[in-house]
Amino acid sequence: MKKSNRLTVFIFVAMVLGISLGYIINVIYAGPENEATVQKFAGNISILTDIFLRLIKMIIAPLVFSTLVVGVAKLGDIKAVGRIGGKTMLWFVTATFISLFLGLILVNLLHPGSTLNLTIPDANASSGIATTDMSLKGFFHHVFPDSVIDAMAHNEILQIVVFSIFFGVATAAIGDMGQIVIKFMDSVAHIMLKLTGYVMNFAPFAVFGAMAATIAEKGPGILLTYGKFIGQFYIGLSALWIVLIFAGFLVLGRRILSLLGLIKDPVLLAFSTASSEAAYPRTLEGLEKFGCDQRIVSFVLPLGYSFNLDGSMMYMTFASLFIAQAYGMHLGFEQQISMLLVLMITSKGIAGVPRASLVVIAGTLSMFHIPEAGLLLLLGVDHFLDMGRSATNVIGNAMATAVVSKWENSLEEESKAA
Repeated sequence: MKKSNRLTVFIFVAMVLGISLGYIINVIYAGPENEATVQKFAGNISILTDIFLRLIKMIIAPLVFSTLVVGVAKLGDIKAVGRIGGKTMLWFVTATFISLFLGLILVNLLHPGSTLNLTIPDANASSGIATTDMSLKGFFHHVFPDSVIDAMAHNEILQIVVFSIFFGVATAAIGDMGQIVIKFMDSVAHIMLKLTGYVMNFAPFAVFGAMAATIAEKGPGILLTYGKFIGQFYIGLSALWIVLIFAGFLVLGRRILSLLGLIKDPVLLAFSTASSEAAYPRTLEGLEKFGCDQRIVSFVLPLGYSFNLDGSMMYMTFASLFIAQAYGMHLGFEQQISMLLVLMITSKGIAGVPRASLVVIAGTLSMFHIPEAGLLLLLGVDHFLDMGRSATNVIGNAMATAVVSKWENSLEEESKAA
């Protein structure tokens, strides 16, 4: 059995065992008098997940910086960077619009919140989620770093990308003197990928801890309570997967099946840990095995983690209108289109913001006078929703990178890639 297939099996087994253990703990310690015991168990078992995610975050900044500098420097000039960047942003903006619009259509067809019939709360009621600065000034503060060291310390991927592009272009511009830097960065990138392989061996333990903690604390009952909403959201994600895969098929042809096979591990990892970031290193490796140009992978993939979170985009319109429906508030077609356009802009300025989707939704609700306290409806099941969002984000970014490689005539033939 191949090493990648073994990891898939181990992760799946870990999910099953984690869910089983979580269910047993939830049943044994049922009742409010045992709530502290269950929370203590969840806190202790989730240490496994915390360790893994911290190790992944340890890798991200040097991996993004080294691979992107090498990729940009090897592109040769600012014109090539601009050309590839333009094609990349064209795909990102189109995918964002489709994701938001699909969420809007599905929530209007399925009406997941209409059966709740909630009373509109007091105007001062809050969800407890702080909104962020979504102004034009706030957007640019998120994009451009005032200290690259600070950006790396906080894993601000978009800011690292901006600095890396400048650094890579400058390295290419000085000619032969820059070759030693390119070789050094290339070595660093390969070291980080080797280190990633070591860290990934811990992934099944992280998945086990995440599943056990979530099921023990929330219980399987919460899936029944919110079953309709969760089920309909996953129907929406399935529709988005079909759209993304079909769009990829139009460009890549039958090779789309090979791509899906190569990214199954990072997709499963993102789903089980509810973290797109955890899947980044393996996604990068899978795309290079598929035959994508290393320079383009190093350029497009980090940008995608800030500008192309398709699963999160669909969730924003779906969740916002779900809350409006729950309170019996009708938003007209013009208002819904306005919400879509607002989300297209504001969602691009939240790179590095914790629980970014919920933060943007909180700000959007207040703009359209929808009770912000409605977010409390989602908090209990947000982990289960985030699992699907994270997996979809990986699919969307892999498709974007492969398509841009094809557009640039930089995708190896299948025989060579194999």
